[in-house]
Amino acid sequence: MTKRLSLILVFTVLSLSIIAQTAREDIAANKYLAASNYLDYNRQLTTETLTPTPKGYEPFYITHYGRHGSRWLVGNEEYTRPLEVLKEAHQKGKLTTLGEETLSKLESFYPCTVNRVGDLTTVGERQHHGIGKRMTENFPEIFKSRNVRIDARSTIVPRCILSMMAECEEFAAANPTAIIHNDVSESLQFYLNQPWDGIVKKAGERTSEILNEYRIKYTHPERLMKSLFNEQQWVFNNIRAGSLMNQLFNVATNMQSHDTEIEFLSLFTEEEIYDQWRIQNIGWYLNYANAPQSKNVMTFSQRNLLKNIIETADTVSQTQATLRFGHEVCVMPLACLLELNNSNASVENLDELEQHWQNYKIYPMACNIQIVFYRPKKGKAGDILVKALLNEREARMPVATDMYPYYKWSDLRSYYLDKLSKFDESYSNVCTCK
Repeated sequence: MTKRLSLILVFTVLSLSIIAQTAREDIAANKYLAASNYLDYNRQLTTETLTPTPKGYEPFYITHYGRHGSRWLVGNEEYTRPLEVLKEAHQKGKLTTLGEETLSKLESFYPCTVNRVGDLTTVGERQHHGIGKRMTENFPEIFKSRNVRIDARSTIVPRCILSMMAECEEFAAANPTAIIHNDVSESLQFYLNQPWDGIVKKAGERTSEILNEYRIKYTHPERLMKSLFNEQQWVFNNIRAGSLMNQLFNVATNMQSHDTEIEFLSLFTEEEIYDQWRIQNIGWYLNYANAPQSKNVMTFSQRNLLKNIIETADTVSQTQATLRFGHEVCVMPLACLLELNNSNASVENLDELEQHWQNYKIYPMACNIQIVFYRPKKGKAGDILVKALLNEREARMPVATDMYPYYKWSDLRSYYLDKLSKFDESYSNVCTCK
């Protein structure tokens, strides 16, 4: 074997090892990724530089859907259930030193949660200020254009409205001439926060049964119970150990939504953190991605949103921006419906799902999809081009191109309309499409 060939093989192996970094390795390097939809957007910011605008082109329109920023947990019981279990154990003298420390931390944090469940946190507000500021810096041709029209709409949920306002404050600061219109209305919910309906709802009915199998399979609370409680027979008789582990993990992973030194992730081993993430990864995949177990239809929960994106783009004739604010249950399936990167993967063996599909690459707190439109400069000829950014990273799209990350909008528009049309035709007897 020649020296040159040996070097080529070495570099090939090294390249493949980099590409094939596993979810387990990702999470070991950054345990916060295991938070799934609780991941702080700013803990996974990209350092990649955006590809320059194609020669002879200029960006003139951006269409967007973004999730609200970091929040408190959405149910008061998510805090009170583990707290009450540990309190009872304390009263009966069943806690270890670590158990007492955990109870103390839960008790010190709980007053902060009263009447705040589901609210946007300061961390969440900061995320959106950052996103808005970077949008003005990445696309000044749009956001700093004189008298640019910015249409921003939100679901009726306060954390989404406040997220919208945080970004709009950045747009106004960057361009005092911007004409910003905000709208919040129940009438917009059909595409900003479309619920499961028709075949999507029907296909999702069995997902909880499938997920429960994997929750049992991957939840191993024995070590954690021994570290928190000093009598395991009492634990066996009085505590649903698996549920308590899941509850503590939810509190632990969402603590990154707050500016606080209180933390609970150290309660868990690296393996336990990974297994708890696997459960969440499977659950989100079954309910919102292109899962064969739910008949490959769950992404179409966002068909109205995709239709709105296309229909609105059809009306654009001047420099402007369309921004929509909502929830991860919309961003996740929209990314899959758009087939950004490998988000639309269809995986039969859920034990191997993490090798092909990782939720933390799609929907942290404040996750967003930006589709940027480019037109030929004045006096130039050419097609309208677009590129997609998933969490501010350039993403691959499902049609051929010889100028990645740029695609012909006419090709994408036809592809997506055909995809939506085939779905509507196939399920017209059970789908209540608007």
